[in-house]
Amino acid sequence: MYKIRRFLNTDAEVVAQLIAKTMRTTNVKDYSIEYIEKDLQSLKANDLIERAKQFHCTVIENSDDSAIIGVGSIGPFWGSKTESSLFNIFVDPEYQGHGLGKKIINTLEMDEYFLRASRIEIPASKTALRFYQKMGYGFKNGIDKVDSEELYRLEKFNSEKYAKVK
Repeated sequence: MYKIRRFLNTDAEVVAQLIAKTMRTTNVKDYSIEYIEKDLQSLKANDLIERAKQFHCTVIENSDDSAIIGVGSIGPFWGSKTESSLFNIFVDPEYQGHGLGKKIINTLEMDEYFLRASRIEIPASKTALRFYQKMGYGFKNGIDKVDSEELYRLEKFNSEKYAKVK
């Protein structure tokens, strides 16, 4: 039905198109077109290739035709060895509501960047807030308002690692 695998540089253009389609279709309910188009300026194929050098990026394919229908990344939080961050989690609008976002998060939470971290942060869009909360992410420092980037800052503690740090 679906196949999850690591992002390849050859996926970059298709993934950039998927992100743009998702933002223009789904996120447009919560953000202006101007905001979305400005955000998309840093989510082009070359940007994704550069980010993949620092983060572990996962794609999800439709097994029928190998079309990429979802993406997500995890990497160090500002270079930290004990904290990580999730980035750019998108599911094609035609496949939303079928558990693919959950599959992406579950895959990223098995990644070494997640497993080594005591804390994982995610900059969450207004659109995805409820989804991430269902996945166990809560407001960072209890702040339940968007920041200057119009994003919520959410976090989850990796209880096993967090206990060792304390």
